[in-house]
Amino acid sequence: MFTGIIQSIAEIIDITDKKGIRTFVIDFNEGFCTDLEIGASVSVDGVCLTVTELVSEVRVKFDVMLQSLLITTLSEYRKNTCVNVERAAKEGAEIGGHPLSGHVDFKTPIVSITHIEDNYCIRLGLSKEWKRYVFSKGYIALNGASLTISQVNKKEQWFEVWLIPETRRMTVFEAKTVGDNINIEIERGTQVVVDTLRDTLEENLGDLLPLLEKILSEQGVDINSLGHNVKSSINKNS
Repeated sequence: MFTGIIQSIAEIIDITDKKGIRTFVIDFNEGFCTDLEIGASVSVDGVCLTVTELVSEVRVKFDVMLQSLLITTLSEYRKNTCVNVERAAKEGAEIGGHPLSGHVDFKTPIVSITHIEDNYCIRLGLSKEWKRYVFSKGYIALNGASLTISQVNKKEQWFEVWLIPETRRMTVFEAKTVGDNINIEIERGTQVVVDTLRDTLEENLGDLLPLLEKILSEQGVDINSLGHNVKSSINKNS
């Protein structure tokens, strides 16, 4: 598990492909690899990778399977690409962001970037498949960084996050440009509640569910937001 708080930026210094496996050699900041062992997990731009070889005190190898390459941005990276990195959380560690599995759900392009003084807003595309889980004020992970969604437009299929200067300093986002793909991991609690609610409604309403969705939509209500609101209420009262 990861916390979504990026610990530093690292650099990919070599990439090799053999029999469908891509091997990354990554250089980390001094001290990042202290007590790191073969088999340990490291989040690399939000993707949970397993250490396969400790080359030096700062240099580590990771093997990545084809499925991870297809879903994530790791298939697009070249030598000298910089990435967000985080060590796996230890038991009892403070969760500064929100719990992450390191299992990326999809990648999506940056649609636009707005820079107003020290404020930095990134707008990203939102596919139909995943938009039911994305809500304003909800959590989401971008390249392994836990962020709060500021605004969502599901009709136009985009969402936005704002980055404070410290986040930009500690992450790779400052170097990203329009069109670059970003790894997305949706918040698991929201996904579970939304799916459970939808399954319950489908089971009880059957063919009437599309009619209910239409009525709610005409009132400006996203039926999936009902599950998100329930989860938010539970979190406030827990």
